[in-house]
Amino acid sequence: MSDKFKTILENEPIEASAPCRIDMGGTLDIRTFYLPLRHLFPCTFNIALGLRTRVRLMPYHKDRIKISSKGFKSAEYSNERVPFVHPLGLMFAAGAYFNVKNVHVRIQSQSPPRSALGGSSAAVVALIAAYSKLCLKTSKVEPLSRSQMAILAQVLEETVAGVPCGFQDQLAAIFGGVNAWNWPRRINSPQFRKKVVVPKRRHQHFEKHLLVAYCGQPHVSKDINGRWVQQFLKGKFRHLWADIITCTRQFVAAVADRQYTLAGKLMNRETALRQKMTPDVLDKVGTQLARSARTSKCGARFTGAGGGGCVWALGEIENIDRLRSLWEEILSSEKEARLLDVKIDSQGLLVH
Repeated sequence: MSDKFKTILENEPIEASAPCRIDMGGTLDIRTFYLPLRHLFPCTFNIALGLRTRVRLMPYHKDRIKISSKGFKSAEYSNERVPFVHPLGLMFAAGAYFNVKNVHVRIQSQSPPRSALGGSSAAVVALIAAYSKLCLKTSKVEPLSRSQMAILAQVLEETVAGVPCGFQDQLAAIFGGVNAWNWPRRINSPQFRKKVVVPKRRHQHFEKHLLVAYCGQPHVSKDINGRWVQQFLKGKFRHLWADIITCTRQFVAAVADRQYTLAGKLMNRETALRQKMTPDVLDKVGTQLARSARTSKCGARFTGAGGGGCVWALGEIENIDRLRSLWEEILSSEKEARLLDVKIDSQGLLVH
């Protein structure tokens, strides 16, 4: 079988890509939170961005998998010795699941490394899709649906991380668009339900209401997320999580109704609630960005679990236009910091 993989890829490499995301109401996509709070109807909102992570499968040798990705040292292992406790462990876990050999994986991301935009989830989604296509060419197996790919990606990530992980990154990468994700209230309910908040025909106009900034410092998601999980398990701040659910649901309704000033106020309230639990959820630059957004009548929120990475803003177009110059000035003080291109990705996962 391993020789078949190599032969197929020698004739035609396989490529796949998926977008990253900005979000609100994250952490509620973790079972630790949404199951005990199911009576409050928890949901998570995200926007898929046209900053894609691309995966390319090429032939290799020695019955090994090699993975190359910018920002990481290339690594190669046999399936029998592949480590999951590794900077690229999630990508190796995907290869182990499909039992592939003689493959060189090249990963290219348009988002900054560890920017809290869900880039690792986008990468594993694209890799699962590419491996699935490769296996379809070698044997008579049932193709994975988009929902099945999302579920597999989430399960692999949670398994490798060794801590509870959410679901929203994989869903944004698979489906694209501007959506709210409602989490199950019953054990026999679907694992997620999608609600389109901004339809595709409005994406181009909606982009004018957004800003996204990379603060120049990478984040470590397990740190803050892990603290939220431990606090929740100990019974701390449950009332704040209830307030976060309310904020998120009201925010979704405000965005759907194009009430961007109200949506911005709800973003700021949600961020303040998070800061009560973890004051360092915004770093120094992020704090400055959020403060300037509030004074400009816009909302601002960290992406993912915060603690570095990116901050995004939402507001009326004239307020966002004024905020842009303020953010550019703040970001100029950090070497790697910059505004990112805001283009909504309506396609989601693509396999070439």
